[in-house]
Amino acid sequence: MPPARLLFVGPTLHRGRELGLPLPIDDFELRAPIRRGDVDLLRDREPGLLVIADGYFHLRHLAVGHAELRDAIAAGWEVWGLSSMGAIRAAELRSLGMRGFGRVFQTYVDDPAFRDDEVTLLHEAEPPYRAFSEPLVHIRAYLAAQVAADTLAPSLAEDILTTLRRRWFGDRTLAALRAMLPPELAANLGRLDGHQIKSQDLSELLSQRPWSR
Repeated sequence: MPPARLLFVGPTLHRGRELGLPLPIDDFELRAPIRRGDVDLLRDREPGLLVIADGYFHLRHLAVGHAELRDAIAAGWEVWGLSSMGAIRAAELRSLGMRGFGRVFQTYVDDPAFRDDEVTLLHEAEPPYRAFSEPLVHIRAYLAAQVAADTLAPSLAEDILTTLRRRWFGDRTLAALRAMLPPELAANLGRLDGHQIKSQDLSELLSQRPWSR
């Protein structure tokens, strides 16, 4: 039997499917967004590939611990992180053997001040984990694109980011963003298609398959 391939994922996969992104996951064992203790439960399994995209951050479930990921790597698991909680832990543990992938991961590597709550969102507790809010990292990408296209003033983009950064992540919604945009942009906001970088990172990882196993 081949070694296990586990993928801890939730709203990032659902959003990718909504966008029609290529997501080849047939050879993965899908798990819910990761939480504290999930990796420790793998101790009796033959080490294989462990990919972390989504995970819990807040009081309902504690975040996956550094120690359990370090122990999994020491036991022979090849551990990759991207998109959301996976990107955060990969940036933090890259010197200990955890591998990172994608633009969100690279942002955490390049900017130590980039906040964990940039990737958080409110979503359903059960599959398919539909999102009720929008991660700030997506809103940031959208605003940067509008500034680059000269359709939004840099000062207004920064004001919007500052306002949303101060809000609880569950209140960072498309409706809230739309209310702060100029009318011509608000009317064409859509679902931030093209700026869903968490799902794009997941699609690219699954398509490129950079792991060794």
